Amino acid sequence: MTKIKVQKVYEDSIIPSYAHETDAGMDLYSIEEFLIPPGHRALIPTGIRVAIPKGYEIQIRPKSGLALKQGITVLNSPGTIDSDYRGEIKVILINHSSTSQKIFKNQKIAQMVLNKVENMKLSEEKLNKTKRGSGGFGSTGLR
Repeated sequence: MTKIKVQKVYEDSIIPSYAHETDAGMDLYSIEEFLIPPGHRALIPTGIRVAIPKGYEIQIRPKSGLALKQGITVLNSPGTIDSDYRGEIKVILINHSSTSQKIFKNQKIAQMVLNKVENMKLSEEKLNKTKRGSGGFGSTGLR
């Protein structure tokens, strides 16, 4: 288990936690109330900051219940928080429903997942040919 330091930005901020022992993501909570009109997005503060170790990132992912019940999801899913970022975690939510949706203070709005990352070094070279080639975006058909 990797230890991550967390700091509250506000006294009433909620420290993320796992809802179940086997969950991959910790729940993130809104520190403010928002009303998101249909088709609009909002930057929702969580009231926490974290110190992610080098070689890791935190991914911000949607809450399935929020997506299903309210049509609200994380716009840049998954969002990435790099190891050297020390600002407040904020989540970009978008309302895909046809009605305005309210986000309440202390409501679960997203989840964060710790992910190990390995940096890459690019080497400019001619690529070998494969059977698939550049086929993508439905090139194998739908059935």
